[in-house]
Amino acid sequence: MDINTIIELLSQIVEDRTVPRNIRSSCEECVNDLKNEEEELVIRINSCISTLDEVSNDPNIPSYTRTQIWNIVSMLEALQHSQ
Repeated sequence: MDINTIIELLSQIVEDRTVPRNIRSSCEECVNDLKNEEEELVIRINSCISTLDEVSNDPNIPSYTRTQIWNIVSMLEALQHSQ
């Protein structure tokens, strides 16, 4: 599992027009955080997990997108523990 795979999965959500705008913008924020190499990777991962955790509780999120986000959070946690 690498960071680029996670960025690609988040980008798919950002490009999905059936997902509400606020959720897409939060996912885009995560993509930008993960690409920001000025921060330590662990900090970027924690920030993204926190943002996605909040997003997954949004009542307007489509169920398939919630599942995608949970999977991405699991991948981020696995990546975090491998650091």
